[in-house]
Amino acid sequence: MNDAPSTAAPANQTPPAAQARPPTNPKRKKALTALAVVLVLGGLGWGAYEYLVASHYESTDNAYVQGNVIQITPQIGGTVKSVMADDTDFVKAGQTLVQLDPADAKVALDQAEAALAQAVRQVRTLYANNGSLQAQVALRNADVVKAQSDITRAADDLARRQSLTGNGAVSKEELGHAQSQLASAKSGLAAAEAGVVAAREQLFSNQALTDGTSVEQHPSVQVAAAKVREAYLATQRAGLVSPVDGYVAKRVVQLGQRVAAGAPLMAIIPLNQVWVDANFKEVQLRHIRIGQPVKLVADLYGKKVEYKGTVTGLGVGTGAAFSLLPAQNATGNWIKVVQRVPVRIALEAKQIVDNPLRVGLSMDAEVDVSNKDGKTLSSAARTLAPSAMPAVDSMDDAASQDVRRVIAANMGKGARSGATNKSAPMASRVAVAR
Repeated sequence: MNDAPSTAAPANQTPPAAQARPPTNPKRKKALTALAVVLVLGGLGWGAYEYLVASHYESTDNAYVQGNVIQITPQIGGTVKSVMADDTDFVKAGQTLVQLDPADAKVALDQAEAALAQAVRQVRTLYANNGSLQAQVALRNADVVKAQSDITRAADDLARRQSLTGNGAVSKEELGHAQSQLASAKSGLAAAEAGVVAAREQLFSNQALTDGTSVEQHPSVQVAAAKVREAYLATQRAGLVSPVDGYVAKRVVQLGQRVAAGAPLMAIIPLNQVWVDANFKEVQLRHIRIGQPVKLVADLYGKKVEYKGTVTGLGVGTGAAFSLLPAQNATGNWIKVVQRVPVRIALEAKQIVDNPLRVGLSMDAEVDVSNKDGKTLSSAARTLAPSAMPAVDSMDDAASQDVRRVIAANMGKGARSGATNKSAPMASRVAVAR
């Protein structure tokens, strides 16, 4: 008889593993399926948005307002007599900002005018000397003619006495005296001819200083006139004026300060000429072209003010390339950094007037790159300067009038005109030839 327990399981009893498996939940399966569908649809929607919408725009928040910062610097040194503008003031083009003491410049102008007057009188003396030197040449020519007559007369006397020497009618003493007179006449002729040569050389030397020009156009007068213009401009430059309409910033000049030429005194910023420099990554430049429209938002106003701009140019180098200390990529520890290139964006003038911007403000820029027909680099030169100094023709005209006044005051009533002066050398040569 076998007393061991039986290990056989009943036929209708299920295994333990099968008993631990939970039954399938239909609701959970439906939820997972719905989530998968949503994810697939979201991915498809995102892909469609990227292809149809997002791929047509390039945006960056690394954009800043830029503008012309015009430095006001004196062209001459001097002491500040008055300061007529301060920070944040609005000034008009031509308005005086700083006035320097003009006393030194006026003294220099008086000296230059005196030097011009002296130069005019000296040149007039040169022209007057032409006439006196012509008279000297004529006088020396007359001396030559007289000396030739003396030689002829002395030769005749000597020949007559020599013919009478044989019959004793003329003594040897008288014959020697006639020979001495002939030798003296020949010496007088040589001296007269030498005098003619010297007088002609003096005349030609003086004519070399006056030929082909008038008193007003003489080089000596022109040099002195240039000094007068320089001194006159210095007196006018004692007042520093604003070259454009704008706002004063960075004023450092003080009353009574002694300033040197070229020292910055203040800056003028024309806020009606600002633009935006948007620094895009190099991978974003593939589709950016000149002429594409841009939407901009300033942190100053927020999204309630949207500016409209236009791409006017792309930078020719990255910011790192033009930095004070450019990156040295040839070193051993090299790490690639995505570079950024500035893109210039012009703003609409009316929007700048309605909502003024300041230099340095942050902007968000979004470029519509749908149209890629434009160029990446400008192919034509700028036709008009973005800003220019006011014309100084009136100042030059006033300086020229001062020069003409000084010249006219020292010409004298009997001064010869330019035409007469130019014809004088030819007349003198005719007189010399005679």
